[in-house]
Amino acid sequence: MADDNDRIHVSATDARAGATPGVTRYVLIVSLTAAIAVMAYILLT
Repeated sequence: MADDNDRIHVSATDARAGATPGVTRYVLIVSLTAAIAVMAYILLT
């Protein structure tokens, strides 16, 4: 049985066990641009 004081060292890639393609940054950019455009349209009309 493992002792609670023993530490297990795992690299970040192994612990995550997946890829991080960075799609979130593009969704953020598009949604921010759309929100600014909609607010500018409402303000100017």
